[in-house]
Amino acid sequence: MSMPVATLPFRPAGQGFSLLQGVRVVDLTTSVAGPSATMLLADMGAEVLKIERPSGGDDARSWGPPFLDGESLWFLSVNRNKKSIALDYSQPEGLDILHGLVGHADIVVANLSPRVARKLKVDAETLRQKYPGLIYVSITGFGLTGERADWTCYDLIAEGYSGVMDLTGAAGGEPQKVGTPAADMLAGQDAAFAAVAALYARKQTGEGHVIDIALVDSMTRFLSCRILPYLGSGQVPTRSGGKDSVIAIYQSFETADHPITLGLGNDNIWQRFWATVGQPDVAAAPGMTTNAERRERRAEIVDMISAILREKPRSYWLELLRDARIPAGPINSVDQLVDDEALLERGMFYRAESADGRMVPQVGTGIVLDGQSNSPRSTPPRLGEHTASVLGELLGIGEDELQKLDQKSVTGRK
Repeated sequence: MSMPVATLPFRPAGQGFSLLQGVRVVDLTTSVAGPSATMLLADMGAEVLKIERPSGGDDARSWGPPFLDGESLWFLSVNRNKKSIALDYSQPEGLDILHGLVGHADIVVANLSPRVARKLKVDAETLRQKYPGLIYVSITGFGLTGERADWTCYDLIAEGYSGVMDLTGAAGGEPQKVGTPAADMLAGQDAAFAAVAALYARKQTGEGHVIDIALVDSMTRFLSCRILPYLGSGQVPTRSGGKDSVIAIYQSFETADHPITLGLGNDNIWQRFWATVGQPDVAAAPGMTTNAERRERRAEIVDMISAILREKPRSYWLELLRDARIPAGPINSVDQLVDDEALLERGMFYRAESADGRMVPQVGTGIVLDGQSNSPRSTPPRLGEHTASVLGELLGIGEDELQKLDQKSVTGRK
């Protein structure tokens, strides 16, 4: 069976974005949140040294199936533009090497609990005593302080703590996790953003910073547009399956064949909608002219719109509504999403060639800079792919010494 990757546009390796060129990051993270943060930094031009266990490497390398050419596709999703160094820094020789690499770095990103980081001597206090200008970014479940600091956490746990799961799912149904590791990805964005802000501040002051990112915090901020209305009104929001909002009409509707989403977000759009479907008088009817009034009659309005939209197929409505500047769209499955021509043109999906000739699918950075989408400098690395080159270049470790380190399982190479 032909894999979808074969149909993606090919994007050759190139310079890519270079806004962070000259910045070096030591990446001690695993799984999704930390690697997504460091990939964002790498996508912007930073050199990211991904430190992995010689045996097994990043946890996500084993997450599958599915695998592609023996590589976990989850791992491939958040690790491009990095150099992999297989290094066991729980051993003294490995820790010396790691501290040496940190001495050449601007940023360290770690997702270890405070207790484990201190035990391994890679905590912020230890590293910044040696390198005061270092920017240390910690990504944990609950933060570096408080009684929860050393509690274990995954995306699922953070989504539950944050309240997002309680508001996701059908009305009256069970709470649902978001369909992607949302807490991980949001925390990764927060970590990358904060790291860049700290870099900017360091240019002014010369001082490093300790950045404390918690999955639960990031996911809680994600919910702020539902938290603030509760705090100001006392009304606790409930699950509605996406069929309720502060906007009176903001949900999915069935058509004659496939569902669509429809957002009548202001009075002008409300009026245009009813004019477009041939019933302009509805928009100006008593009790329909403001959003607050429409919320009181929401069930009645939903029934009216449902009856209209069921008369024609999705393609008819999407074209009609688009021409009338009314927000509406399809509900895409993943296979439909990656066939979207506009997203393909914006560089959101492509295939890149690895150093050993493998074709690797990628999702783009999602940022257009000076009219250009990003190009990959390299595909996600094999475990230990850059151990020899990085340790030789930065620390002057030669082949004889590397062989001794390999024999002790301090390092590993592919």
